Amino acid sequence: MTALTLTNVCKSFGAVEVLKDINLTVEDGEFVVFVGPSGCGKSTLLRVIAGLEDATSGTVEIGGDVVNTIPPAKRGIAMVFQSYALYPHLTVRDNMALGLKQEKQPRSVIDERVNKAVSMLDLGAYVDRRPSDLSGGQRQRVAIGRAIVREPKLFLFDEPLSNLDAALRMNTRIEIAELHRTLSASMIYVTHDQTEAMTLADKIVVLRDGRVEQVGSPMELYNNPANQFVAGFLGSPAMNFLKKAPLTIPKGGALGIRPEHLRPAKGGRIKGTVTHVERLGGDTNLLVSTAEQEPLTVRIFGQDDTQVGAAIELDFNDTQSFAFDKSLQRVAI
Repeated sequence: MTALTLTNVCKSFGAVEVLKDINLTVEDGEFVVFVGPSGCGKSTLLRVIAGLEDATSGTVEIGGDVVNTIPPAKRGIAMVFQSYALYPHLTVRDNMALGLKQEKQPRSVIDERVNKAVSMLDLGAYVDRRPSDLSGGQRQRVAIGRAIVREPKLFLFDEPLSNLDAALRMNTRIEIAELHRTLSASMIYVTHDQTEAMTLADKIVVLRDGRVEQVGSPMELYNNPANQFVAGFLGSPAMNFLKKAPLTIPKGGALGIRPEHLRPAKGGRIKGTVTHVERLGGDTNLLVSTAEQEPLTVRIFGQDDTQVGAAIELDFNDTQSFAFDKSLQRVAI
């Protein structure tokens, strides 16, 4: 069964078009990530799916049912917010059980579902604590547990890790991935962090200015970007773009080369000067200014003793490069 189908969904606030003709299918059990820069419409699209905003036009189907006129509580969805949205006066157990109590579920059902979620999220030691006694990561796990007990058709995550520090983000990201494998549930996850998108998604939806730029698996988008925006958005360090390229490219276009595909090579086609060195231990990033005064990042695996100010010659495998025309669309080299 298809978990979600969006057909020609548009959303406007007055004269401002925020979502423009969105068409998308999420299959049952699929983990789909909406990614894009701030203001691209990803959170608005999630809110339209949830029913927190009405679509201006188009249809939203969840589990095969058109839900445009159905209120959020009746859509069979559960949402996890960036802000946790926990009740400060309730314990962990009571926060997780509240939605089921409001649905007037039997006590036995409430206890069974809450206990299962507590075990799944390793919250057993905290069930009698209140949110103020928990760390940020623990609070987010409670918020996720509150969604799990609803047993929804569709989980919606709106930038749930943004308030966590780097170590907690990684740990919680792993927990969410394990949760998806355990539940085999359909999940939609909004983030501006391309690392989260690449590591969590079965399918990534790249949005820009309210439109879908490309949909595909993480590696499909990384290896075969449809345009220069997608190519530059996915990947860290970001793809390099040269206007003055050693290959033939369309007038006004650019040649894209990922940092890991550039290599120091005597007699290489790209010549420049090292302007900065980032020594990361496992990797070294060289920031280079080319002879044409264009900036490049070169990713070298392992440690490297290149110094700032050094002259450098670089080359690359032509088959690992990308050409884009002046309208930013990918073209054949």
